Amino acid sequence: MRKPFRFLPFLPLVASLACPGFAVGQSTVASSSKDSVNHPQVIDGGAWKSGHVQGVAVNRKSGHVYFSFTNVLVKTDLQGKVLGTMGGFTGHLGDLDFNEADGRVYGSLEYKEQTAFYIAIIDVDRIDREGMTAQNSDLFLTVHLPEVVADYTADMDGNGTFDGNTGKTADHRYGCSGIDGVAFGPKFGETGGKRFLTVAYGIYSNLDRKDNDHQVLLQYDAEAWIKQYAKPLTEAAPHRSGPEKVDGKYFTYTGNTSFGVQNLAYDKEGQRWLMAVYRGKKPSFPNYGLFAIEASAKPEMKELTGTGESGLLLPLAPLGERHEATGIRGWNQDAAVGMEPLGNGLFYIAEAAKRDGKQTGKLFLSRWVGGEKTAFGKVED
Repeated sequence: MRKPFRFLPFLPLVASLACPGFAVGQSTVASSSKDSVNHPQVIDGGAWKSGHVQGVAVNRKSGHVYFSFTNVLVKTDLQGKVLGTMGGFTGHLGDLDFNEADGRVYGSLEYKEQTAFYIAIIDVDRIDREGMTAQNSDLFLTVHLPEVVADYTADMDGNGTFDGNTGKTADHRYGCSGIDGVAFGPKFGETGGKRFLTVAYGIYSNLDRKDNDHQVLLQYDAEAWIKQYAKPLTEAAPHRSGPEKVDGKYFTYTGNTSFGVQNLAYDKEGQRWLMAVYRGKKPSFPNYGLFAIEASAKPEMKELTGTGESGLLLPLAPLGERHEATGIRGWNQDAAVGMEPLGNGLFYIAEAAKRDGKQTGKLFLSRWVGGEKTAFGKVED
């Protein structure tokens, strides 16, 4: 008979970096009767000469796991056996999500110097060996996001010069540094219906600005994107094929962070959105690492503090710690390099480390706690 699970609160990510030799657990936990797989307590995504792990996605039916290591996509099974890799690109592949509707993985892809921001649409079923190349392949399609480019390149000080990829400037509307977090979920304010691709801005850290204290979330109906807009990735000639308009643009007040929402996830069972960030540095804010938005929370057109503009504002969920001075709620927990809902209150939370000079990423099975101090606890026998 299985012993009751013990749930251990996450230690700060620095602790995981100091202990890269954590052994892979052998026991598994069932996530949902709808799934055909059980989930091991730990999955090792391997060690790679790449950037650090940025995001993860899981096909809960097939048991395939996808890791973004910045410039390499790694496909494994639930035991961490590598089934294939895709590289050969220089852009920044960030957060990932698996789209159950078409069986593809969607991820944020940035080329800041070329002012090109894409959603990568990856036909992961056809990744069947290591060393596959993303460029000029119909396995790795991309859709351009003009809305992001407009905010990223905005000449906010009106001097006629765009200052480029730096946070030390008044340029970049809302402090936009590009995109990172991506997830499929319902329209904000609803708990069901059509699933929208939701894309979160990166936001530069800048302690002097007053207009960079919101997270920015775009929603798109991406159902027809492959036919309408998607094109292979060609770095020598970045294409600009994508939707001119968004289906919704929303804001939530968290205080400035270091590069915005790194990982975005929609928890269908909990009916809430989760946003994991690298903590901000402004002393007037609590600088939490994790925030939540209830799916049912209705956006309201309100003034956006510090911007001189109005926008559709989403309230943070009444969960976690409450910062008295600002009213901001959240948790001092780290999930910024990978956060994947599995159903039944279970998640995989990624931790980054190095092994033999290579980047590694491990997923730790965790259960939603939702307490004042603790959002997730690791599952242990």
